[in-house]
Amino acid sequence: MMKVGLTGGIGSGKSTVSAIFKEIGFPIIDADLIAREVLSLFPEILERVGKEFGEGFLDEDGLLKRREFGNFIFKYPKERMRYENIIIPYIKKRIFSLIKDYEGLGAEIIILDAPTLIENSLHKDMDYNILVYVDKETQIRRIKERDNMDCDDILMRINSQMSLEEKIEEVNFVISNAESVEETKNQVMEIASFFNSCK
Repeated sequence: MMKVGLTGGIGSGKSTVSAIFKEIGFPIIDADLIAREVLSLFPEILERVGKEFGEGFLDEDGLLKRREFGNFIFKYPKERMRYENIIIPYIKKRIFSLIKDYEGLGAEIIILDAPTLIENSLHKDMDYNILVYVDKETQIRRIKERDNMDCDDILMRINSQMSLEEKIEEVNFVISNAESVEETKNQVMEIASFFNSCK
């Protein structure tokens, strides 16, 4: 089974590209969904968050206050690393479990959609890797429109990840997503044709 990593910075349009791959029939493993899912599957994660970061980041039902906690860990990189050290092993375990499931079902190709694919070395377990690329101005504008954040919060989140320029060095394909959806779709279709030819 061919394993393909898909990554990109916040606001790069990675979700749009992932949706196009899904639309044309490629199975997608979404690391963002898994990051939410593991909080339900493994209650000990939120127990540790409460103990190590404070119960104030959990609501009355014991669930994570995502926006508040996100703003906190992106403001303090060491705290973000502490949280990632807690949650990333669970995310990886779930990802590899799903990959194994797809393989058992006879899937020929799967795409792992993960914003921190390279930062967490998951790209090394893939056969090919794709980066969705946009310039920083476009990133900022899109995040502002989508999430209604101020510029300081946006830059904190962008700067918390490896730069897109650095990521280019680690991938096999780059999709430029600064223009129209149609242009992006054409690039996706070209890459999809390559993958299908390798089956």
